[in-house]
Amino acid sequence: MSALVVGIGNRSRGDDGVGPLVAARVAELGLPGVEVVTYDEPLALVEHLAGHDDVVVVDAARSRGGRPGAVRVVRVGAAPLPRDAAALGSHGLGVADAVELARALGRLPRRLTLVGVEALVIELGAPLSEPVRDGLDAAVDAVVAALPAAAR
Repeated sequence: MSALVVGIGNRSRGDDGVGPLVAARVAELGLPGVEVVTYDEPLALVEHLAGHDDVVVVDAARSRGGRPGAVRVVRVGAAPLPRDAAALGSHGLGVADAVELARALGRLPRRLTLVGVEALVIELGAPLSEPVRDGLDAAVDAVVAALPAAAR
């Protein structure tokens, strides 16, 4: 089994740092067969998705009407992600774009799950907002639940 957890985001930009924070908490669990990495930008995913059976990506999300701190889980299937799936990321070129580029290059893993945490504040120098901080445990639980049973 080869599982990878990827935290996307920048800890210096408020809630955008939720991906790396959740990834760090998952790493502390010491789950067998699970590698944990973090990246500032989603395009790094393209190079790192291939070679793993199961990948879980966690990132800040911004969607219309989303409740800050809420966790959304999306399993990537055979169909392309809808354009509004870009709301799963808080970056100009988001996670959905990176996933579709990886798909076009034949680099998707067997199973890919996206975990988005609805962001409130994404500004340089801002701290993590209280609603997102309150959602950290739920985000960690969602990441762990998305991993294969052998890793839990």
